[in-house]
Amino acid sequence: MILEVNGINTFYGLSHILFDVSLNTDMGEIVVLLGRNGAGKTTTFRSIIGLTPPSSGKILYKGRDITREKPFKIARLGIGYVPEDRRIYTDLSVRENLEVAKKKPLDSLAKWTVERIFELFPFSKEFEGRRGGTLSGGEQQMLSIGRTLMGNPDLLLLDEPTEGLAPLIVRMMHDLLLKVKEEGLTILLSEQNVRFSIKVGDRAYVIDDGRIPYQDYMQNLSSNEEIKKKYLAL
Repeated sequence: MILEVNGINTFYGLSHILFDVSLNTDMGEIVVLLGRNGAGKTTTFRSIIGLTPPSSGKILYKGRDITREKPFKIARLGIGYVPEDRRIYTDLSVRENLEVAKKKPLDSLAKWTVERIFELFPFSKEFEGRRGGTLSGGEQQMLSIGRTLMGNPDLLLLDEPTEGLAPLIVRMMHDLLLKVKEEGLTILLSEQNVRFSIKVGDRAYVIDDGRIPYQDYMQNLSSNEEIKKKYLAL
């Protein structure tokens, strides 16, 4: 296992948000945390990355306990996080956004460079001089993922990558994630888009009101109309 989340409970102040949440990811998988808006997906990611540490339970990354590590230390260990709001640098160019995130990996074998990002991503190299703030929402999302890859992570956390994107861009996102998986990365993503998740995911966890009532291989979830209606119908 590259990531193990074991029975975490997370609070915002006095509000109990996550209740004994457990999930795991194997090397090279795409695992999807599925749930409606407000179900606890983002809080789960913030707990993993250290922004909102759980009050109990454990989070292991490559066997190391990172439950209460600082976010910058967790990032240095090889976890990349793409938040829902993207947070690109709007006044910097596309190339500058990528270069500012460049980090040497722990094994000294840098897989991701600016040139490789331009080769893999569906925006052309002609974009490199454009300011981040002039990009469309879909282009900003792609740039946010590319910038995170420049840190050469082994595990990529993507929070709601398709939210607000046009169908054409969602299809591009599908192709991009599968290409990134082929490069050997493990991906944990949160989603409300069931159709998209079924197409890209290997396994799924369903979260509802801060609890995980269901987990299975994605092919089994795709045919489970009861679970989809009960927990995922919008």
